[in-house]
Amino acid sequence: MKTAIFPGTFDPFTKGHADIVARGLEIFDRIVIAVGVNENKQPAEGTDTRLATIDALYAYDDRVGVCAYTGLTVDFAREQDAQFILRGVRSMKDYEYERDIADMNYRLSGVETVLLFSRPELACISSSVVREIQHMGRDISEFLP
Repeated sequence: MKTAIFPGTFDPFTKGHADIVARGLEIFDRIVIAVGVNENKQPAEGTDTRLATIDALYAYDDRVGVCAYTGLTVDFAREQDAQFILRGVRSMKDYEYERDIADMNYRLSGVETVLLFSRPELACISSSVVREIQHMGRDISEFLP
């Protein structure tokens, strides 16, 4: 069984994230959406809220799991018996960052990273921009699954 983890803060989980999961399920048998808990980040929504929101989206699909994790992503991948890390890339800036992280993750663990490029119509959607729009009092529902 080919298993991938899809790590991120997911604050919030956007249509772009959902698209990466949908496309990832065409490649992998199982995807674990790994909600990272990082003490250096102060998410707008608590971990439990993010987990519940994402879990509700995939409650119908036993190929998708949702878990919180701390520590190194590669350690969590091993805990989940995942052979792959799935990531989305919106831009060259994302690509360069993700390539460096993928190289380090492989060096630490041998776990491969698979990058999927965002669909053009979703590439402008980032969690940080969506949070800013919400903070300014605007409706963000068009950006969420």
